[in-house]
Amino acid sequence: MTQGKTEPDTYASVWDALADTPEQAANLQARAELMQQIATVVGSSGWTQEEAARRCGVTQPRINDLLRGRVSRFSLDALVNIATALGRRVHIELQAA
Repeated sequence: MTQGKTEPDTYASVWDALADTPEQAANLQARAELMQQIATVVGSSGWTQEEAARRCGVTQPRINDLLRGRVSRFSLDALVNIATALGRRVHIELQAA
């Protein structure tokens, strides 16, 4: 008896592989990109995590989660608030799919 080969799933992006819907994938990608930009600002500042947390209005463990890229622990709202606390303006752009 021969068993049929199943082809592995292929995805347009890692976000598509992680999410159940295209909407969830887009949200994950937006959060990850914003987190990366915030992490770059914090990393280049020379601040300790405690200092970064104080400046961002969050706790040190929250900054640690951000710096470790724990996307699932942050909403877009929370990330916009953190970026604003750092004196940054967030710009969101719509593009054709």
